[in-house]
Amino acid sequence: MDVLVIGAGVGGLAVARSLLAAGHRVRVYEQAQAMRTGGAGLSIFSNGAAVLNDLGVSLDGVGGRFDRIDALTADGRLRLRSDMAHAAARYGFPSKSISRRLLLERLSEGLPGDLIRYGMACRSVTQDGDQVTATFGDGSTVTGDLLIGADGHHSVVRRALWGDVPIRTATFGTWQALSPIDIDLTRTHVHLMITGREGACGLIPAGDGMLQWWFDVRWSPGDPRPAAPLAELRRRFGHWASPVPEVLAQASEDDLDFFGHHWQKVRRVWGKGCVTLLGDAAHLMPPTLGQGANQTLEDVWVLGRELAKGGDDLAERLRAYEKARYPHISLVSQMARRSPANWRIPPLIGRLVSETSQSAMLARFSNRLTALIATS
Repeated sequence: MDVLVIGAGVGGLAVARSLLAAGHRVRVYEQAQAMRTGGAGLSIFSNGAAVLNDLGVSLDGVGGRFDRIDALTADGRLRLRSDMAHAAARYGFPSKSISRRLLLERLSEGLPGDLIRYGMACRSVTQDGDQVTATFGDGSTVTGDLLIGADGHHSVVRRALWGDVPIRTATFGTWQALSPIDIDLTRTHVHLMITGREGACGLIPAGDGMLQWWFDVRWSPGDPRPAAPLAELRRRFGHWASPVPEVLAQASEDDLDFFGHHWQKVRRVWGKGCVTLLGDAAHLMPPTLGQGANQTLEDVWVLGRELAKGGDDLAERLRAYEKARYPHISLVSQMARRSPANWRIPPLIGRLVSETSQSAMLARFSNRLTALIATS
């Protein structure tokens, strides 16, 4: 097939790898002028790592592995613990924190140099029989057999299919960074999630002396941004137990980035005809489970599997992909909207939760791990 991909982020590059390997012609169009390298760090759990392995993408030598997640109170008491090493042993893939830039570089390795056309902002998508045409800001058009909208939060492809689908605002926003922080935690394989009345903090070693760190605060779109956000974070969270004060002491305002949490209801059917969606274009949700990139990779795996089944009816294969993904992504989206990273579970209750419960939960989130279990 002749495949058009709109968007060259994690989803666009991953689906391009998948479909090129299957023998299709693929062209990728990205509105940015060059590869996007911002966005601090990403958490890649066993499900996302399994898909990357299928795509021939290795994370060896990059990022930081985390073998457990400790959820703490603001004064340092343990709320609950998740044994991620158990999930790694069960599924064969560890969980890692990695910068978005490094992940995009790994996804790009080995791809044709002329695969991506940058500076191409898609303006509309139309279908005529078994062909689909994308029109760009410069007036140029391209036509193919299949078009995949991997164009994120503000997806033009989604709007062409469904109009202005409501995007809702969640109650939290995140100040995040990936920076060199010289504390003991940075040299471990422990991911900390700390919650208190003031908000939440996440700390994940990301390899090479880097720490992925963020603070969740109550937020609405009308709230003014603080003139000195780092000073505000120090005022709000500086009295929390170690290592939060140490992180804030070494932090730089230049590293900080802010994004508000948004979500949209997951549709049972994402596409029409020979057009479909993947990633945030299909299922925008808050980052509170760390599953955003992982669920995008799940989309790529299922889409590739459905297209490999062949058959004359492409639309039928695309709807089968969307149907297969719906139960898993709907569960993830519903849980993410409830802001579990900000739950203040009492330590007495948290101790009743099995440390290995995350292994089973990952399988419920994942088409890929479900298939792995079925064949093992």
